Amino acid sequence: MNQFDPQKEFGKLLETLTENHRQSDLEMVRLAYDFAEEAHQGQTRASGEPYINHPLATAKKLAELNLDLPTIMAGLLHDVPEETIFTIADIKKNFGSEVAQLVEGITKLGKLKYRGIERYADNLRKMFIAMSQDIRVIFIKFADRLHNLKTLSALPPEKQLRIATESIEIYAAIADRLGMGKIKGELEDLAFPFVYPEDYKWLKEILPKEYKIREKKLEKVKRTVVKKLAEKNIPIEVFSIHGRAKHLYSLYKKLNRPQVNRDISKVYDLIALRLVVPTVADCYATLGIIHQLYRPMPGRIHDFVAQPKPNGYQSLHTTVFTESGDVVEFQIRTIKMHEEAEFGIAAHWNYKESNGNLNKNSVKWIRELLDWQKQIKDSEQFIQTIKMDIFQNRIFVFTPKGDVIDLPENSTPIDFAYQVHSWLGDKCVGARVNDQLVSLDSKLKSGDIVEIVTDKNRKGPSPDWLEVVKTSMAKSKIRNAINKLRP
Repeated sequence: MNQFDPQKEFGKLLETLTENHRQSDLEMVRLAYDFAEEAHQGQTRASGEPYINHPLATAKKLAELNLDLPTIMAGLLHDVPEETIFTIADIKKNFGSEVAQLVEGITKLGKLKYRGIERYADNLRKMFIAMSQDIRVIFIKFADRLHNLKTLSALPPEKQLRIATESIEIYAAIADRLGMGKIKGELEDLAFPFVYPEDYKWLKEILPKEYKIREKKLEKVKRTVVKKLAEKNIPIEVFSIHGRAKHLYSLYKKLNRPQVNRDISKVYDLIALRLVVPTVADCYATLGIIHQLYRPMPGRIHDFVAQPKPNGYQSLHTTVFTESGDVVEFQIRTIKMHEEAEFGIAAHWNYKESNGNLNKNSVKWIRELLDWQKQIKDSEQFIQTIKMDIFQNRIFVFTPKGDVIDLPENSTPIDFAYQVHSWLGDKCVGARVNDQLVSLDSKLKSGDIVEIVTDKNRKGPSPDWLEVVKTSMAKSKIRNAINKLRP
């Protein structure tokens, strides 16, 4: 085992923070570190390393996300109340109420565990309440979980599987909903070998060769595009070959789709060329130039700039055929879009103004979940609702007035109607999607404009709809309406 030097690691943390903070402010971070080191004195983790390694690693990750100093300090102190003789009151006395509240938010969550459905559901509810009160709590939890995953091999196999499964199903899913692509990818990739060890091994074996072949082919395409953009005076901020080799679990999910059937040649974006340019106008101009150079693949041009994904992700995507017949995906975005794609809400959260309170559209779903969970008393149903409604792949569709409605993949017009309003669902008799009449069991796609046809004389929903709808919200509202109609 490498000799761990806490002082050296803390020095690296300070180096990261020095770029964005005054030296005088960093004194409080130093005091927080000294406090944590003293509190955890003599403690070791399951891996045998000094305990202080963990809060330090947590704080370093938070610093990489460019978060504020109270969050960094809370990262250093987050295990003190649970693992030492010191209390939240001690932290408040030494570091103020803001840091104490963040540590308390983490402490209240305790260790989320699949130990009995009731307790697990209760812990999940607590986590969403803590997030709604201060979103920074989940950032600390992400950083904490990432280091725990890195030291997972020190734990017994059943614990490894539980923590890794939960990391993919809950934490990575929350990171995705918050638009934090980099964190999502890290959580999934660290957990992947513990959840699907054989599949992980298979993928690690086949990938390097395939990746090398494609990377070589892309160099020529990259040179051609760079030359053409220079001729058109479009400055390139970053031009990178972005590979899914860095996001193994994401690639694994793609390979398991029925249309791909584990054939890696059908994954067109195994390696993509990512272009970061100064302005939105440059994004569209670059897209036009690429389409002049190469023939675009029908149905593979996505404008997530004009229509961002529900989690705020923005980028232009296109897949093209090169002269040699190879298929290449391009992602085109501005620096701001790139930062938000990597770090999501953490990239633009202004703590001085908001003090961590939720006031962003990108986390509207947390508020909706809090309202929704009050109606779900059954623990198993609550967990299923989270997995089905909150963490599945999302689509975004529009009302005729242009309002965006965020739904799980494969939702129907009935799901859409109940998402807008209970009355609209109860009185629904038909639907127009993109001005075409469709059946109520049709599957909606991102970008669809949906208009619900109603009949005010309709008494209520059909019981058959329960077999059709996707969301737990629609199912619950349909059941309620049917029960009210019963004599």
